Amino acid sequence: MKTTVLLFIFMVCAATVGAQEFLADKAGKDVFTLVASGRSATILVDAQDHELVQRAAQLLQKDIAAVSGVQPALVNKTSAGAKNIILVGAMDKSLLLQQLVQQKKLNLAALKGKWEGYHIQMVQQPFSGVESALVIAGADRRGAAYGVFELSKQMGVSPWYYWADVPAKKRTEIFVKGGPFTDAPKVKYRGIFINDEAPALSSWSKEQFGGFNHKFYEKVFELVLRLKGNYLWPAMWGSAFYDDDPKNIEVADAYGVVIGTSHHEPLMRAHDEWRRFGQGKWNYDSNAVKLQEFWRGGMQRATNEKIVSVGMRGDGDEPMSRETATALLERIVADQRKIIADVSGKPASQTPQLWALYKEVQDYYDKGMRVPDDVTLLLADDNWGNLRKLPKLDEKKRSGGYGIYYHFDYVGGPRNYKWLNTNNLSRVWEQMHLAWEYGARQIWIVNVGDIKPMELPTSFFLDYAWNPEEWNQENLLTYYTSWAAQNFGNTQSVAIGKLLRQYAQISARRKPELLDAATYSLQNYGEWERVVAEWTTLLQQSEAVEQALPVAYRDAYFQLVLHPIKAMANLHQMYHAVALNRFYAAQNNSAANAFADKAKEYYINDSLITLHYHKGISGGKWNGMMSQTHIGYTYWQQPEVNKMPEVKYVTNGTAAASPVAVAEAVATSPKNLVPAGVKGPVFYEQNGVVSIEAANWTKAVGANGMQWGVVPDIGRTGSGITTFPVTKWGQPGANNATVSYDFYSTSSGEVTVHLYFSPTLNFHNRDEGLEFAVSVDGATPQVISLNKEDKNSISGIWNKWVSDNVIVKRATFKVENAGKRTVSYAAIAPGVVLQKLVIDFGGLKPSYLGPQETIVHNK
Repeated sequence: MKTTVLLFIFMVCAATVGAQEFLADKAGKDVFTLVASGRSATILVDAQDHELVQRAAQLLQKDIAAVSGVQPALVNKTSAGAKNIILVGAMDKSLLLQQLVQQKKLNLAALKGKWEGYHIQMVQQPFSGVESALVIAGADRRGAAYGVFELSKQMGVSPWYYWADVPAKKRTEIFVKGGPFTDAPKVKYRGIFINDEAPALSSWSKEQFGGFNHKFYEKVFELVLRLKGNYLWPAMWGSAFYDDDPKNIEVADAYGVVIGTSHHEPLMRAHDEWRRFGQGKWNYDSNAVKLQEFWRGGMQRATNEKIVSVGMRGDGDEPMSRETATALLERIVADQRKIIADVSGKPASQTPQLWALYKEVQDYYDKGMRVPDDVTLLLADDNWGNLRKLPKLDEKKRSGGYGIYYHFDYVGGPRNYKWLNTNNLSRVWEQMHLAWEYGARQIWIVNVGDIKPMELPTSFFLDYAWNPEEWNQENLLTYYTSWAAQNFGNTQSVAIGKLLRQYAQISARRKPELLDAATYSLQNYGEWERVVAEWTTLLQQSEAVEQALPVAYRDAYFQLVLHPIKAMANLHQMYHAVALNRFYAAQNNSAANAFADKAKEYYINDSLITLHYHKGISGGKWNGMMSQTHIGYTYWQQPEVNKMPEVKYVTNGTAAASPVAVAEAVATSPKNLVPAGVKGPVFYEQNGVVSIEAANWTKAVGANGMQWGVVPDIGRTGSGITTFPVTKWGQPGANNATVSYDFYSTSSGEVTVHLYFSPTLNFHNRDEGLEFAVSVDGATPQVISLNKEDKNSISGIWNKWVSDNVIVKRATFKVENAGKRTVSYAAIAPGVVLQKLVIDFGGLKPSYLGPQETIVHNK
């Protein structure tokens, strides 16, 4: 049983994981005094250094003032009276840094060849008249900025101080350890894609800034850098980054953020620009000359640091026609690369490029289309957080490498999901861990929709991209607590971390846009009551924490914690009331009327919760940000406005049985099912069913270099299990890594084992898919494919997998006699996450979550 072990790991690791700790508690030897006795060290930056370094120094000045109340001086040369200085610089531009290195007062060898690396170290008597310096050196301009922003974060300035109104933590003294501290990112390009930005972000940006202009992007670029990112795909629906505001490119260059365009926007041209300036059809066969002119203009304009998207999709993110030939697409890429070379005046290989294997484009690749090796192949998920393709370990290395395009938000089938964050960090980690281990390490970019309310998963995605080796299945849960501490301080960090963790798991079960009155069962396993009770408890706990927080934190707390919990709790209560209304109305029971009224109250309350977000916090700063519709979907695309679910009223109704009265009979007492003398946790049959969470195995055996590990909270009702390392494969019929589960049954005969898996896709396009094996009582194992049915990610079965956020597989066996039994599960393919087993002797009933774990603790 793993529950106790996981809790222990969580408690031990909470204080130990994370970045190197810069701050000291008090002054002392090898400690730099940044602020003390109402005085601050002076910030020094070379006047010749990069503009980004200058801006980072200015932001550090503001951050120190926000934390301590003391604003340091910011100078470009040493001056009399500045005994302690903070020297910020990039190695290639700062003459001050170069002077310290030449005088052998500072050794920056650790930064040599380190893309975006930073080095922080105290230096005694660096310059004449200066007693000590805290040096923040960057291998390049972004490296210097990352060093500054990591210090700011540890001092108490959240990366979300503007975007979520997180107040700076107050300190009257700030001491920094002497170091040295050196760090650099593992994934080269790490970024976000602002997408599906109407109606929320677009209306908000117009009210705050006048649109997606340089003032808006200045806030975005600062956020990206503070989150250790370096890459952005700008908002693109009806917008054009380079055309809407000429200063956008200037600000991008000033902040050193790499600009790209999305998977269907070649050569730095926004989609909307073809509507504005294009001539003829978006068709290369018939209109190549005009398209080349259009693309050439995009390249000539984009003089900033960039990654150029190549290839072509249909106009407006549509697939190319079925008749599109691989040869034509290869010719398009070749012609685009000629334009890149002509405009840049150097070989195309010297300009970073990507080809996004998104949707049908992956099919072209699978059928043999290729691009030059220096072009990064940007692999994609299925828009629902499940990776479609990964490089094979034995594939030829490519100089451009591989990247990942991931989604936290999506517009498309089977249903839009844009309203709230419903991304479970455990699933994000598990999928991106696969990407890292299989060598997709050049670009990681994630679709974050409107930026808000994706604050937590965006933080995690970029933190994980910075160092994928820092977070693993054993310390993953500590991220919630550390992020809570970063934004709300240590006093309530454990409680807030627990709320965020529970919300992440149960909100990911089913997107709110897919939720309806029939999602959960009123009668089978008491599902609706279970789910509503979970949300009600979580809401009560979150409201209690709010009351314990200082008032200064409450606006941020509402945005980051309370609002999504309150909104989801209310939505579930509304649909539960609708379900009860329909249940009683079908019996002509007048109780239906009360539940109809209750459902309407919850529907109105949904609007009031949104109104509070828009007008009741932060002085109305976030007006419009939660305006995405989310109730009343009838197909994949949103309704224009929320629509109240249909309810029914009954006249002259009669009394009738309640859902509880018609539910399954009360279970036989567990103590009568477990033989005397058996101690410890025991799984037992209840009404013809045994339910076991996968992490609660009886025995786990590794084999062929594969070992079992628990991925906490990844399941809809618990944790999941998979094998590590994720690059190791077993073989059908071989001695593979196995977990077994002992249970007791009173039934015999035919038994069906239902296995619940995370909806992992066939990421190597194997004919047999990803396989596993299952057996009962030593019977010949049945080898089963998790996903070979799914030939593409738009099939009907895929719709069910992602809607339910689970794949259920079944195996049937014959067993004799009642008593102790064992079900064994063997890993063949890696990357398969088992969440739960339900062993059915004929009692299983239709439901969404299935029966709860049938366990009794015998003494």
